Amino acid sequence: IRAYRQDLEDFAEFIPVSSVEEAARLLLTGGHGGANALALAYKTHLYELGLAPSTINRRLAALRSMVKLARSLGMIPWSLEVESVKSEPYRDTRGPGRDGFRRILDRLVQRTDPKGIRDIALLRCLYDLALRRAEVVGLDLEDLDLAAGTLAVLGKGRTEKSPVTLPGPTKAALEAWLAIRGPTPGPLFRSLDRARKGNGRLTGGAVYLIVRKLGRKAGLETRPHGLRHAAITEALDLTRGDVRAVQKFSRHRDVRTLERYDDARQDLAGEVAKKVAEGIGYPEPKTGPPELF
Repeated sequence: IRAYRQDLEDFAEFIPVSSVEEAARLLLTGGHGGANALALAYKTHLYELGLAPSTINRRLAALRSMVKLARSLGMIPWSLEVESVKSEPYRDTRGPGRDGFRRILDRLVQRTDPKGIRDIALLRCLYDLALRRAEVVGLDLEDLDLAAGTLAVLGKGRTEKSPVTLPGPTKAALEAWLAIRGPTPGPLFRSLDRARKGNGRLTGGAVYLIVRKLGRKAGLETRPHGLRHAAITEALDLTRGDVRAVQKFSRHRDVRTLERYDDARQDLAGEVAKKVAEGIGYPEPKTGPPELF
């Protein structure tokens, strides 16, 4: 929501008007042709700024989302038809890797303070279970069933939580955190900042900063989703590329997403290029006198 708001603010500056609300009014009252012409001019403006296709497409998506809502509410009978910029962005799906995660964890396990214990449990959920940042911060104490060894997770795009089986090390880390956190109902991962007195839910932004800080102490640049990437890549390695099995682990709806992970893991294009080049071999240089033509 915050990102869409910022994108709409950028659109308001382009028009230019002083507020998002005024920009929305001008767009929606411009009629089908006028609104699409304005959106097309905005798209051209973004392209000329040299922005990445993903950034342009996200800002156009914010406009389309607003127009779609207005149409759903019966305010307008038309839709925005300006298409996104075609692109095939490269995504590094490997993350810091198993060794990188182990370096982070090795530094963290030396701590015995409440934040250290909490952060170990947090990182093990991000890596061992390949949880997304939003999935972790959305966990409540009632989602954790230590007797059954499960954790109920609300996956991306889901409306109900589903149980995930806890591996032994993950369960042990959560048990250690629970001994400090206590049995009070509420968010599973709480902020331990003094200003909030340990009662507030840990936010997604806080998780991002925690992972980045811990990674830098280990000499790595990483983020919460990077740990998920690393876990999925490791799962593909351990299962010898069993995409269907890993799909259950990662909870991706579309198996094609995992195929990108598998391609990045194996570098299939690089392997094929190597075979093509080696098929030609290394011709011996000629040592005799130059040929005359």
